Amino acid sequence: MNQGRQGRAIGVTDPLREPVLERWPLDEASFQRVIAIERKRTERSKAPFVLVLVEVASQSAEKVSQALESIMSVLLASSRDTDPVGWYKEKITVGALFTGLVGQDKTSILTKILHRVSNTLRDKCSCEQFNLINISLHYYPDEWEQDGPGRPSNPALYPDLSNQDRAKRPLQILKRSIDILCSVALCFLCLPVCVVIAIAIKVTSKGPVLFRQTRVGYHGKRFVFLKFRSMYVDSDHSVHREYVTKLINKGMSTVGRRKPGTVYKLTSDKRITPVGRFLRKTSLDELPQFLNVLRGDMSLVGPRPPIPYELAAYQTWHRRRLLEVKPGITGLWQVTARSTVDFDEMVRLDLRYATSWTPWLDLKILLLTPLAVVRGSGAY
Repeated sequence: MNQGRQGRAIGVTDPLREPVLERWPLDEASFQRVIAIERKRTERSKAPFVLVLVEVASQSAEKVSQALESIMSVLLASSRDTDPVGWYKEKITVGALFTGLVGQDKTSILTKILHRVSNTLRDKCSCEQFNLINISLHYYPDEWEQDGPGRPSNPALYPDLSNQDRAKRPLQILKRSIDILCSVALCFLCLPVCVVIAIAIKVTSKGPVLFRQTRVGYHGKRFVFLKFRSMYVDSDHSVHREYVTKLINKGMSTVGRRKPGTVYKLTSDKRITPVGRFLRKTSLDELPQFLNVLRGDMSLVGPRPPIPYELAAYQTWHRRRLLEVKPGITGLWQVTARSTVDFDEMVRLDLRYATSWTPWLDLKILLLTPLAVVRGSGAY
């Protein structure tokens, strides 16, 4: 048996030594697709990941290209085989994903990764190249501020959403056109009913006719949500906040006011006026939301927009219902399982709608909505 210089037998495989694999950078489309996959993996595993982006300050095209190629080679050589490296933006930004990070707090993780990446690049790149480098770190899951603007705090983690929006642009224009035409027509048709409702609200209780509330919409953008007022003025909303938070966290076994399967609804809410109870039962309190549709905050069909404190209780995967499609007045949940499924199943119905949306599905849901309203199942 031949012996190598260090005494290792040549031709005998060491079972403890990992084979050296030649690695290649991912192109922009592949790398952004990996980011989307890692977000979903984190939703299941709860193990965060960090996206490292490296850019080069504006110089001559030749110097930028040389620096980026050096950076790419360094990251490929110094990262684990399980950490994807590639073009976040082709020939502009290099990206690396550090995945499966557990057992440490966010600050410690970011500090260690930044220290590791910056030191490696400093050692491997020329002094001139390193001085041109800009490193940014992006931690997932990111925080959606309850009292902030509501949008994802780190858009860099969602590059695939912009691509999806561009790909769906023709269908989005069609959906928006249908929303405008139908909303204008329905506003005129419902105007006499709205006048009667406004008078009834004014005569029976003090306060404004319309109830305005901040809701979270498409891509986390906040907007003013309109309804006919169905509650007494200055009602305490902490009751609903506590109820919904427990419901989302599946802690409803001790809440006696909830009927089996009820979502978001308190069945004996003393804050609601007699007129308001009728409006809620018949869903007539929702009519002002046609104005939200005309403004572009909502669509006729889509997931219901949450209140910020509801969003604060969401698990990471629940947020996808706000990232996939614009919220709506009615939706798949309302016409198939209104208040008869738990919160997780409601989210799954919203995601099923987002992935299978067609104009025909919207038409079907719109046609089924009056029947769901007449039945009144799950309305309180």
